[in-house]
Amino acid sequence: MIKKSCGIILSLFFTLQANNIAAQQLLSLEQCRQLAIENNKALKIASEQEKIAYYNKKEALSKFFPELQFIGGYLHNQKNLHLISSSAIPSAIPLPVPIEGITSLPIPPNIKDGIYKIGEVDIKNVWAGGFNLTQPIFTGGKIVAYNDLRSYAQELAKNMKESQMTDVIIEVDNAYWQVISVANKKKLAESYVQLMQKMDSDISIMEQEGVATKADRLSVNVKLNEAEMTLTKAENGLSLAKMFLSQICGLEISDAITLQDENLDNLTISSEAGALPDINEALANRTEVKSLELATKIYGKQEKIALADFMPNLAFTANYLWTNPNMFDGYEKKFGGMWNVGLVLKIPLNFYSSSAKLNAAKAETRIKQFELDEAKEKITLQINQSVYKLNEANKKLISAQKNTEKADENLRYANVGFEEGVIAASDVMAAHTAWLSAHSDKIEAQIDIILCKIYLNKALGRKP
Repeated sequence: MIKKSCGIILSLFFTLQANNIAAQQLLSLEQCRQLAIENNKALKIASEQEKIAYYNKKEALSKFFPELQFIGGYLHNQKNLHLISSSAIPSAIPLPVPIEGITSLPIPPNIKDGIYKIGEVDIKNVWAGGFNLTQPIFTGGKIVAYNDLRSYAQELAKNMKESQMTDVIIEVDNAYWQVISVANKKKLAESYVQLMQKMDSDISIMEQEGVATKADRLSVNVKLNEAEMTLTKAENGLSLAKMFLSQICGLEISDAITLQDENLDNLTISSEAGALPDINEALANRTEVKSLELATKIYGKQEKIALADFMPNLAFTANYLWTNPNMFDGYEKKFGGMWNVGLVLKIPLNFYSSSAKLNAAKAETRIKQFELDEAKEKITLQINQSVYKLNEANKKLISAQKNTEKADENLRYANVGFEEGVIAASDVMAAHTAWLSAHSDKIEAQIDIILCKIYLNKALGRKP
C-alpha cells in the first residue's frame, strides 16, 4: 500500500514538472525578433501605409488613360412650353370682302384653344442621359509629374516600413540583452549568497570554538542578509525585464519565458577597437537620408504640378446622349440619341494664385533640402559618437576582465586565510563584496559592447 502511494506521488510530481517545463517558452534572439515583427502595431500600420501608396500609384497611372463615365438625370417641370403665344391667336378672322356688313368672323373658344395646344411642348417630365469619354492630350506635364510623385511616395512608404522594422528589431535586441544581463547578475547574487552562507556556517563554528567573536558572527549575518536582499532584487528585476520583453514580442506578460542565452555560464564577448567607417557609405545606407531624399523629390514634383497650372490643357472628348422627349424627328415622347466628338481647350488666366502656389511648392522643396543637409550632419556626429562609445566599452571590458581575475584571486586567498585563521572576517567579506562588484562590472561591460555594436550598426544603416 505504501509503495503504491509513493508511486502515485512520484507520478504526480513528474507530471507537474513536465507541465512546468512545457509552460516555459524557450526563445532565441531570432524568435523574439520574429514575434515582435508579427505583433508590432506600428509595423502593421506601416504595412497598411505601404499598401495605400501602392494603390495611389495605380490610381495615378490611370490618369494617362481615357476616363469613361455615364451621366443621367430626371427633371420635373411645373409648366410646358408653348411655341404660340395666346395673345398671338386672334379672337376673330377679318373677311377680305364684307358680307352683309359683317367684316370679320369670330373664332370659337374651342378652336382657339386647339390652336394654342398645337404649339404646346410637353416638358413636364424630362429624361436625359449619356456616356462621356475624355482623353487628356496635353496637361502641361502634370500627369507625368503626378505619376513620378506617387512612385516616390510608394518608395518612401516602403522605406519608412524598413525603418520601423529596424527600430522594432533594435528594441527587441536591447530588451533581450537586458534580460541576459539581469539573469547573469542573478546568478552572481546566488553565488554570493552561497558564499555568505558558507561563511556564516564557518563563523558559527569558529565562535563555538572560541576563535571568533559574536561581533564577527553578527557582521557576517548582516552581510548574508544584504546578499539575500541583492538576490531578491535581481529576481524581481529579471521578472520585470522578461515582462517587458514579452510585451514587445506580443506575448502575455504572465507567460513564462526562458531565453536561449540566459543559461550561458559566460558571455564570450571580444574587445576590439572600432575604426571610423566610410561616412559616405553610411549616409547612403541610412533610411532617414533615403526618406528625406525621396521627400525632396516629391516636393520637386509638386513644383512641376504647380507649374503646369500656368499651361493650357487640351483633351479629346466623345459623347453619346439620350433625351426623352427628343426633337430629332419632330417632337416625340420617347428616347432619342446622338453622338458627338470634339476637343476641349482650357487656358488658365489665374496667374496670381498659380504663382503663389508655385512659390509655396519651391519653399517646401528648399525646407526638405535643408532638413536633408541637417540630417546628414547629425548622422555623421552620431556615427562618430557610436564608434567612440564602442571603443570606450572595449576599454571598459578589458579593465573589467583584469579586475575580475584579481578579485577571483583575492577571494581565493581570503577564503584560505580565513579558514586558517590568519585573515579577519571583515577582510573576507570585503573580498566577497569586491568579487561581486568585479563580476557585475564585467557583465555590464560585455552587454554594453553588444548594445554599442547594435547602435553602431544602426548608425551605419546596416540591417540587424
